[in-house]
Amino acid sequence: MKEDRASLTVKSADRALAVVEYVAGKGSASFTEILEGLHLPRSSAHGLLNTLCSAGWLDHNPANRQYSLGLRAWQVGQMYTGHQTLANVAKPVMDRLSATLGETVQLALLDGVENVYIAISQAPTGMRLGSSVGMRLLAHATGIGKALLSMLEPSDAQERLNSVALPRLTAKTVTDVKALTRLVAGAKASGFALDDEEYLDGCRCVAVPLTSEAGGGMNSALSVTMPSARTDEEWPGSMLRPLVAAAQEVRALLGVREPEIALPAAVTPSSAVRSA
Repeated sequence: MKEDRASLTVKSADRALAVVEYVAGKGSASFTEILEGLHLPRSSAHGLLNTLCSAGWLDHNPANRQYSLGLRAWQVGQMYTGHQTLANVAKPVMDRLSATLGETVQLALLDGVENVYIAISQAPTGMRLGSSVGMRLLAHATGIGKALLSMLEPSDAQERLNSVALPRLTAKTVTDVKALTRLVAGAKASGFALDDEEYLDGCRCVAVPLTSEAGGGMNSALSVTMPSARTDEEWPGSMLRPLVAAAQEVRALLGVREPEIALPAAVTPSSAVRSA
């Protein structure tokens, strides 16, 4: 029998981590904002924040009564190097691909049901995305997110999607978990995933898995994102073929072996499982 994960957590530690993540996401926040944003009990919130400040995880500015991340948070963040080798190896390949295609190329890892972007090569001209390294986007509405979810065991992917409320970001966003599970299964079978204006109106994305935990030590995926107006009749095939070649080059540089993506003869949006 599997142990209930919730029973293994320590409430005070869970709350402390939630506060650090909340302040990091906001940039700075007042006591009231933290209290209301995380639904913390007032009786213990002061003690929790004082503890985090004393340990250096948060700073408190008495002039404006705002809490922000402390030096300790920065120091620990600098110690994490798990993704740096992957990002450093991939970035030159991504830069060349972006320059060749004239579009934005992104590399991300999966954290829960969010993509965490660890490297971005912005389009050299025209519309540029507002994404940045460290940004987190919901996986269910992005091509790179569905590519990452496709690397999990189906039961794990479904459990993650069921664990949170999935917002509808555009008219095309798929929020039904059963429909998303079919999309993820389609991405697993075809070797690529799409975002056809599901995260942002007027924006399309095609993504492929890059490294797996078994091969490269972590699940990662690579994508090409572009304005819908710049896609041609061959999309996503016109973007997918050079993207797959770039992914294979990165794997070769890393010295990892992953299953090669066998592209269908005609790559179209209907080549992946779709849902209305």
